[in-house]
Amino acid sequence: MARVTLQDVAVHAGVSSKTVSNVIHGYEHVRPGMRDRVQAAIAELGYQPDVRARSLVTGRTGIVTFAFPDLRRPYFAELAHVFSEVGREHEVRFLFEETGGTLEGERDAFRTARIGVADGVILHLDRPNGTDVTDEVGGMPLVLLGETDPGDVDHVVVDNRAAAATAVEHLAALGRRRIGFLGHEPSPMSLTSELRLEGYRLGLERSGIPFDPAFLVPRVDGSARSAEVALTEALDRGLRVDALLCRDDLAAIGGLRALRIAGVTVPRDVAVIGWDAINLAASLVPSLTSVAADGRALAERALEMLDDRISGTQSPGRRVTVGHHLSFGESAPER
Repeated sequence: MARVTLQDVAVHAGVSSKTVSNVIHGYEHVRPGMRDRVQAAIAELGYQPDVRARSLVTGRTGIVTFAFPDLRRPYFAELAHVFSEVGREHEVRFLFEETGGTLEGERDAFRTARIGVADGVILHLDRPNGTDVTDEVGGMPLVLLGETDPGDVDHVVVDNRAAAATAVEHLAALGRRRIGFLGHEPSPMSLTSELRLEGYRLGLERSGIPFDPAFLVPRVDGSARSAEVALTEALDRGLRVDALLCRDDLAAIGGLRALRIAGVTVPRDVAVIGWDAINLAASLVPSLTSVAADGRALAERALEMLDDRISGTQSPGRRVTVGHHLSFGESAPER
């Protein structure tokens, strides 16, 4: 079957090719009735823009590779959704790549982007050192997400240290004094966990609560089950807390289950705060209070910076920090 062209859509709708192009690119000056005719023709004919032809005309394909460690983790799945929504507003489509959080996986994502049709790469690192992969860029426009030492590369982050301190101060304001931290890696620790633990200790200090390393409960891996096992074992050893800040929402889900099985009531006996505010958090019993990054701002800033690089901006690497807040549920209610 022959490919449907932009000219075919124009003839079918009874308009010029320029009008079809204006509708496709979202130009506001097209009259509503004409826009409806073009959109109906596009739907009826099944028209798909020719990416290669667009690239020849504009020098861009409108496609960006977004590489992240593991799509099975709810945070990354939901972040990909936010980027897709914001991308549509900017006429950008994404090719999603899983890296497994490894240097080789990240190199593969760059190789795929270079030989494919991507204009640039947004890479969410899960390792402390970003400079070892940025050597592989080969001139490809790049923006990094996540906690890392990025070198001279654009970087969009959330202030994990400040966010953790805010969460601990909220728990202290609820009257909690035995505040634990659940779910970080044992050793070696990721930079994300290190910063969240620094913020945890800062929040304790600001609240006049002494730090006790016995209140740190690491897990073996990043699963909810691992957090459940770790907290169960800690409770069996005699750990007594009246609040928990969790490294992420999966750790919080495991922690809630361990507390329930142990006969501990949340939030009456132990208040719990997670991290990432995944959609599932609101459906838990009790619903989960969680640290939430401004995901939309994260996507918008990353795309703006990447667009600058695609357009030829040669400035030194920039760092942008987006906001955060507590998304309140029943597990640590708002005062």
